[in-house]
Amino acid sequence: MDKLSFLDFSSTINGIVVNASFSKESIKEIFIPLLKHLSSMCSEKQARILVMLAAPPGAGKSTLVSFLEYLAKDAVPEKAFQAIGMDGFHRKQEYLLTHTAIVAGKEIPMVNIKGAPVTFDLERLREKISELMEGHPCRWPIYDRLLHNPVEDAITVDSDIVLLEGNYLLLDIDGWRDLSDYADFTISLSANEELLRKRLIARRVATGVNQEDAEKFVDFSDMANVRLCLENSKKADLELEITQDGTDIILKA
Repeated sequence: MDKLSFLDFSSTINGIVVNASFSKESIKEIFIPLLKHLSSMCSEKQARILVMLAAPPGAGKSTLVSFLEYLAKDAVPEKAFQAIGMDGFHRKQEYLLTHTAIVAGKEIPMVNIKGAPVTFDLERLREKISELMEGHPCRWPIYDRLLHNPVEDAITVDSDIVLLEGNYLLLDIDGWRDLSDYADFTISLSANEELLRKRLIARRVATGVNQEDAEKFVDFSDMANVRLCLENSKKADLELEITQDGTDIILKA
């Protein structure tokens, strides 16, 4: 597709400005029909609905839900959409520096695998999702990549339709398996491993990490999480994938 076939989008996500492009074909054929479907679901339920979007690290899930929130303002103005993430439930850096985890039979500092499921406060996430589904305004944390820590009660969730993104929302392992039961609708987004690796390295460099250290962390920690998500996630109501060249999102074959 040529440049005119894409819509440029910019947003500040977790403290970093992200620029992305979405094809007008995907907007017309996938995203707007999705938003209208969710609006109809909300009207039928007559209560807040929760949409969970799960994807491996580096897939751009935060950008996608932010774009859907933006797109919904014109596509379905009768409903309020709000994009939020589970990254605010990272355990604090101080916790990760003073606790350990077992990886491949070895005890290592949790900070060395920051981003793995064990480094999230799963029970608190579950409690906040339960609170969210009561339908009242709910305070929600965010993660700031420049601070390398969550920021508590950073936003108020008060919308009709909540778009919650996260790596492990559809994870099919003990402890996480039933988390998606809270959702009214689920979406998955997948991509090839090499594309995700390049994106993850670039993201760490953008936060001030040098190239060599960024590559070491991504290869040791992030890519293990990528494979975990790609190989151990439940099927979603809507399954999407990023094209091989990373330029578009399409329906998964």
